Amino acid sequence: MKRRIAAGCILTGAMFALSSCATTAPPKQFRSFFVPPAPPGASYASPAVIEAPNLVLDLYGNETPNLASSLPSLSRPSDVDFLIKKADDRLAAGKRAVQEGRTEDARREFDRVLEVLLTASDKLPDRARLERQIDELIEQIYRYDVDQLDAAQPDEEVRFEKSNIEEILQMTFPIDPSLRHKVQEQIRVTASQLPLEQNDAVVSYINYFSSPRGKKILAYGLRRSGRYKPMIEKILREEGIPEELIFLAQAESGFVPRAMSRAMCVGVWQFAAFRGKEYGLNKTAYADDRMDPELATRAAARHLHDLYNHFGDWNLAMAAYNCGPGCVDRAIQRTGFADFWQLRRLNVLPKETANYVPAILAMTIIGKNAKDYGLDDLDMEQPIEYDTIELQSPTHLALIADALDRPLAELKELNPAVLRSVAPTGTALHVPKGMVPLVEAAFEAVPANRRDAWRIHKVDGEETFASLARRYNTTTAMLSSVNHDTLPTAGSLVVIPASYPGDRTPVRSAVRARAGSGRSSRRPTGIASRTKPGTKPRAAAPRAKTPAKASTAPSPRTPTKASASKGVKDRAG
Repeated sequence: MKRRIAAGCILTGAMFALSSCATTAPPKQFRSFFVPPAPPGASYASPAVIEAPNLVLDLYGNETPNLASSLPSLSRPSDVDFLIKKADDRLAAGKRAVQEGRTEDARREFDRVLEVLLTASDKLPDRARLERQIDELIEQIYRYDVDQLDAAQPDEEVRFEKSNIEEILQMTFPIDPSLRHKVQEQIRVTASQLPLEQNDAVVSYINYFSSPRGKKILAYGLRRSGRYKPMIEKILREEGIPEELIFLAQAESGFVPRAMSRAMCVGVWQFAAFRGKEYGLNKTAYADDRMDPELATRAAARHLHDLYNHFGDWNLAMAAYNCGPGCVDRAIQRTGFADFWQLRRLNVLPKETANYVPAILAMTIIGKNAKDYGLDDLDMEQPIEYDTIELQSPTHLALIADALDRPLAELKELNPAVLRSVAPTGTALHVPKGMVPLVEAAFEAVPANRRDAWRIHKVDGEETFASLARRYNTTTAMLSSVNHDTLPTAGSLVVIPASYPGDRTPVRSAVRARAGSGRSSRRPTGIASRTKPGTKPRAAAPRAKTPAKASTAPSPRTPTKASASKGVKDRAG
């Protein structure tokens, strides 16, 4: 025990001695074994000091985050957009039903279109756009309705409208004395190439056209003039005759291409067959150039120019346009007066011709002073714009309508001179402006010798030859064969070896049988009388059949009477 205590004391003393030495001994130089020692005799160089990089801690300090544009804005469809989309879907379903010949289904779908739009709330924020869409869709549905009427009527029957002025020119109207000074002042300030007159005859017609009934007739023609006015005025200028003669067309037809008089004069300018032929307007069982507004306007301008050169007076020229130059020549020879108003006072002109010129002058005065007669706010119809393509083979109009995805009635309105469903080779066919490439694409797909009978279809979605064969009542094998066994992609065209609803076969045989007659045949069709969208087409309106059946029409009046649509002119030389 004593030994252990002694050893501990010795150990403690030794530790104390060692710690004392550590505090008093001089410090030794530190040696680093990480850096190799310098060779003997070399001077020591202090290591280079590397500066720390200048860190920019506030990189976006000068930028203000735009939280509003951090995410792309997503436009939410409005209630009007939703309604229009729903209506367009129903319209597309109706168009498919029309193509397949399901008339009742098409009618139901079209009714749903109107139901969707017409039941919309009047408090919608974009109600005006919805109203415009309603008008456009009603116009489209109206045209498809006309297509159905045409398909139901006999192929040889063509519908015509009666000229409104025939009855007017037989009447006598009272004179409002208060109009005399007003008309005289209007004539004084009105620029016109026609010799305007203020007399009892002119004032009486101004008084009539200011009445509710007469104003309605005048307004109807003025509204329709919007379709053809740019074209007519351009041709009248080119032919060097007064532009005011456009009112002659309004008096003749109200700008209706298929207007027909009791004397079988037709068209906007009411040409008789023989007179039209003199000016290059041909007439066959398949086409009647007198009903082509552009061709007829050119012919009428040249005829009026010739009449003016013959008589040297525009009033006499207009009278001769109505009753024929021979009638006016005989009146001049009998009286010795080459003045229309003198001939009228002497009662040597037919009654209708005597009223014809005053009526046109009254229309001219009112038309040039429309605001004074409350006619300045009319909703004018839009000018018709079209391109023309010459057909290289007999072609069904419905084929072109399908290629354009437009109602057949719209194409027929552009081509009132085409009397049948198949337009013959050489026809200068009018199509909506800018759409010739679509027609040419259809012609590339359909063989030339099949364009009068076969159909065309634009592929939509996941359609197959089998589904299309069921839809168009043909066979899958035939459909695959004519399309070279390859179904085009969505939006491409598929040829359908099936006839259009209502067609009668054979088609090509009838067309080719007449191909050598100068104008090849066309399949017959009818165009319904023009009515406003929203009203029923006037299926029961007075109409005439083709010239071969003209015997059923009322007999022409006696040679001493002149028709406002040139009933006398047909018999006058």
